[in-house]
Amino acid sequence: MRLIAFKNQAGAPTLGARIGNDVVDLTARGLPATLDGLLRDPGGLDAARAAADAPGERLALAGLALLPPLQQPAKAFAIGLNYVDHAAESNFAPPAHPVLFQRFPSSWVAHGQAIERPRVSVQFDYEAELVAVIGKGGRYIPKERALEHVAGYSLFNEGSIRDYQFRSNQWLWGKNFDRSGGFGPEFVTADELPPGAAGLRIQCRLNGQVMQDANTRDMIFDVATLVAACSEGMALQPGDMIITGTPSGVGLARKPPVWLKPGDVCEIEVEGVGVLRNPVVDEA
Repeated sequence: MRLIAFKNQAGAPTLGARIGNDVVDLTARGLPATLDGLLRDPGGLDAARAAADAPGERLALAGLALLPPLQQPAKAFAIGLNYVDHAAESNFAPPAHPVLFQRFPSSWVAHGQAIERPRVSVQFDYEAELVAVIGKGGRYIPKERALEHVAGYSLFNEGSIRDYQFRSNQWLWGKNFDRSGGFGPEFVTADELPPGAAGLRIQCRLNGQVMQDANTRDMIFDVATLVAACSEGMALQPGDMIITGTPSGVGLARKPPVWLKPGDVCEIEVEGVGVLRNPVVDEA
């Protein structure tokens, strides 16, 4: 099942199930208006499947104003240096433990919306990433049970302001500029993908040119390991998200560096999950 968040005609958040080029308005059929709310209900995904299969009116996907798949996740973990080649190009040794930092909802926009290069920097970089979304909460989750806690997956372009990222040993500043990242276009339930979303091609294309091209099997810490690790420090909640890291090919590591600029179009694709597309503009 593929779920999207969008604005209805009144401008209110709405949850829909995408079926081809059509969308079933799940909120109009009595379900929550957000994926966050749906996942807090243990039977929410089953109810969504039943509602999506029921006969009734459908909307055309074209023209809908999409929102990011999650509206206000309690936690959005981001993982650094999670592909060996990316760690090497960044001049870091492969980490012995997951490198965690936080990403805030104000730092991302939906599919099709513009990501913004801030006025204080020109070192605006792209990062193709897979997102794992938690469907069942828990603390101290064992790795062998961790995938039972993953409801599904989405895509992220972790736009990074590199000169701010490396102003200190903490990366959070350069990873959280307003509207610097993209998230979407939809949420894909885990049963539509291989376990742990492993073995899927992941790419970033900038103006049609392939900049990153790898496979999710190349993660140093797979999805199950990340879920288990994150749950050691704090209880995971439904709707939490883990942005699982980027492969090699980022703009920072190129010679000369490649920075995002106004007029660019950046696309993130993961096999079976979809394509996230965002134009680039300067901050107003």
